[in-house]
Amino acid sequence: MPSEEIKIVWIYPDLLSTYGDGGNVIVLERRARLRGIIPRTVRVRSDEPVPVDGDIYLLGGGEDRPQILAAQRLRADGGLHKAVEFGAAVFAVCAGYQLLGHEFGGEEGQPVQGVGLLDIRSGRGEIRAVGEIAGEVDPALGVPMITGFENHQGVTRLGPSVKPLARVAVGIGNGDGYEGAYAGHIVGTYMHGPALVRNPGLADLLLGWAVKRRLEPVDDSWAGRLREERLRAVLPASS
Repeated sequence: MPSEEIKIVWIYPDLLSTYGDGGNVIVLERRARLRGIIPRTVRVRSDEPVPVDGDIYLLGGGEDRPQILAAQRLRADGGLHKAVEFGAAVFAVCAGYQLLGHEFGGEEGQPVQGVGLLDIRSGRGEIRAVGEIAGEVDPALGVPMITGFENHQGVTRLGPSVKPLARVAVGIGNGDGYEGAYAGHIVGTYMHGPALVRNPGLADLLLGWAVKRRLEPVDDSWAGRLREERLRAVLPASS
């Protein structure tokens, strides 16, 4: 029997890779291998075309100008849109999350056109959200409470064709009591940390979408200790 493989595409690490977001790639690779799935990772720089045959696409955080440049190049390239049409999963963090929407705030707060893959609009808020964030995930996704670190001044409004990823327990998130958004196999979040290191259930959700089946459980003892430590730090009553 041929080995099961998945293709992970890390989009524009030269523009969108702050706060350790590259760790999301490492976690997906590791959790795939634990299940006998062979990960093949492609790092696509901003001067290269985005392949359309990936299974999971990752976008990280970034500063204002790199975020604008990334949005412009993704719109012109069109590869990510085609990949989504083919059923690929997308996980986007902070600046990557915002640019997946219809518009986001530029260097001076001016509206900048996004790539339009999520029905969201982001702008500049009055305060900067910096610190731990935790939230109860939409039960439809089957993922336990999420935990991460946010550092942004964005306010994100969700349109009717997306759902919030989680209800905020600690932190700011979108600015309306919710954190992130999802639609189909696209997930956006303000969580750094890296997010998938602190939330292996979220990583497994993406892997399950990629291989189109329910994943068998793996030993989560190390990741579980990290999660519990961070959740106890912000939610003393959590167990």
